[in-house]
Amino acid sequence: MTDISTVNLDTDILIIGGGAAGCMAAIEAKKTDPNIRCIIMEKAHIERSGCLAMGLNAINAYLNNGQTPEKFTKYISDEFCGVIREDLVYSIAEGLNESVKQVEDLGLPIEKDQNGDYVTRGRRSIRIFGERLKPILAAAVYRAKVGVLNRVAATNFIFDGERVKGAYGFSNRDGKLYVVHARAVIVTTGGASGIYKPIKKGDARNTTWYCPWNVGTGYAMGIRIGAEMTSFENRFVPLRVKGVNAPTGTIAQGSDIMHRNALGEEYLEDRYKHLGGEKCLSIYRLLGTLQEEKAGKGPCYLDTGGLSVEAEEKLKMSYLNMNPAIVLLWANDGYGPSKRPVEISGMEPVVIGGHCQAGYWIDIERRTTIDGLYAAGDVAGGAPKKYVSGAWVEAKIAVKTAIEEITNVELLHINEDAVNNEKGRILCCLNGSKELSHEELEISFHEIMDEYAGGVTAHYELTETKLIIARDKLKGLEDKLRNLRAEDNHGVVSCMELIDKFDVAKVLIEHLIYRQETRWPIFQTRLDYPERDDINWLGFVNSVFDPVNDKVKIIKRALNETLCNI
Repeated sequence: MTDISTVNLDTDILIIGGGAAGCMAAIEAKKTDPNIRCIIMEKAHIERSGCLAMGLNAINAYLNNGQTPEKFTKYISDEFCGVIREDLVYSIAEGLNESVKQVEDLGLPIEKDQNGDYVTRGRRSIRIFGERLKPILAAAVYRAKVGVLNRVAATNFIFDGERVKGAYGFSNRDGKLYVVHARAVIVTTGGASGIYKPIKKGDARNTTWYCPWNVGTGYAMGIRIGAEMTSFENRFVPLRVKGVNAPTGTIAQGSDIMHRNALGEEYLEDRYKHLGGEKCLSIYRLLGTLQEEKAGKGPCYLDTGGLSVEAEEKLKMSYLNMNPAIVLLWANDGYGPSKRPVEISGMEPVVIGGHCQAGYWIDIERRTTIDGLYAAGDVAGGAPKKYVSGAWVEAKIAVKTAIEEITNVELLHINEDAVNNEKGRILCCLNGSKELSHEELEISFHEIMDEYAGGVTAHYELTETKLIIARDKLKGLEDKLRNLRAEDNHGVVSCMELIDKFDVAKVLIEHLIYRQETRWPIFQTRLDYPERDDINWLGFVNSVFDPVNDKVKIIKRALNETLCNI
């Protein structure tokens, strides 16, 4: 192949990513102004895309009776050791319940008691029947007459050095380059999985908790145009059911089920009572479990032996709404959780703004530091534990701001040279003379990240010495990206994804090097700086990439520094 054809489109609002946040942004845009032109660019298909493709069994950011935005913000701050953007978290908390009701009105079934009240699963969680959550959102998008580009993977923003004016996308179906000019762009892509070596091998390597096609493209696109990013060092390490990577909260949250090690010890009660024991924050449940394994007392389990027949049935139903693999495993093995405890373990780290807080540095109206670009959901930083309902709130704020600010923005087309440059970047993979598959290069990439940048086999632990080695090795490997060769359209997308992973990893390593303390155990454990240091590090580590000099510039921002004033 020597060329690819181009499709040019114009719109008012372009949304990159058709997950929960992207769909909500589109729905809200057409609700605010039915005449506004709006397009979603989605790599997969909006009916089953993003991290909620399989469904969801609970909404974990909701204000049940007795909860307030103030209490919610305090809880998030405590969970993240005092470093969060309280302005962002508070603004999310204010809109949680309204957004959930909005999606319920779209058709989401929510479990209710005999009084018609939502069934709770903790102080900030409610149970839902969310297996069809994405199809419900997608149907609302289509009813609103939003333009949808399914199977089109975003590759770069259209950027003139001052303002984002749209985005490029490559279709893995027709092999065309989509050039979408827009008056405003909202990035709502997912976080980044696949940065670290997967726990599973071979064909099962993509059996991850976080969907494997969320590779950090939204981050990488922003990094390449110099958007300010925050808190990449606040990685997320999920504690999951071993083998199927199902969430442990479905079993443990709001229940009396105990954590036990291989010796039968209730290790959270025995050794972590000072942090809350079985009622401790989730970051300490992860810490306790992994420390037991490291001390040779693993594997660890959730002791589900006392479950009644009715409770086991309810648990299986709940998993069928979100992660059916675990129910199939139990059926295949001929036992249920009441007969055998559920083994738990950590997974490879991911970079994600919905559970932790890696992402774009934004203001309270969800503007990024680049004109014309707004961010919401997993890709937006500073507001952890927003989950799906918080992503909906952020999407609504972002689209409201974008619509207000495009009134006097003229739709301008980028020149043909810029389009040809992006086309040439893609064609390099299709027309490359040297053959190197993305799978081969990714194995070497994962080995570096796993061994030197705190992966699973390194017990997630970090030192400056190893991180500098990771930086140097990654730099040496990066030159090989130009030798990638794709055999077909899907191969092109895989090559583009690997380039994105490199860009995310470069920023991640610099953030991990810079924060010289241990703020979030396991997520960011520095063996050379094992203590938390509030005097010097009670604030944010931000960064801006300089593409000319290929350097990541680190910016230290104070805890109350919330304006994007670089």
